[in-house]
Amino acid sequence: MRQKTVLLSYYGATLIFLLIDVVFGLSIRISFLDANYALKMAYYAFCIACFLMMVWKPKLTVLIGAAESLVTLIALIVVMGLRVLVPTDQMLESGVGVVTAPEIVNFMIAGGIAYVAWMSGIKNLAGTR
Repeated sequence: MRQKTVLLSYYGATLIFLLIDVVFGLSIRISFLDANYALKMAYYAFCIACFLMMVWKPKLTVLIGAAESLVTLIALIVVMGLRVLVPTDQMLESGVGVVTAPEIVNFMIAGGIAYVAWMSGIKNLAGTR
């Protein structure tokens, strides 16, 4: 039951994260998508949809949390990996788009949380928890 409450609170806070991001320009939740505003807003919409599904169908909360965690892990790895492994000429010439220290910290925190959430969700769904 505690895991469901934590998941609902986390996804419910998405609206607060979105407001902070839009009003103050502080990307706390998904700074790995700062370079692509449309993808960032789509991801916020996805997280809000996850929250609404959890409220609508509480029995699916753990499954939705596990699925979203997997999406987050894949997005983190692909977006950060491409920027690190495939630098563009513009990145090399201007330095714009190069991964920064705050982005690395966010990657580690968000990736760690997503991994723990994913593993916890899978264990919970498998009944081994």
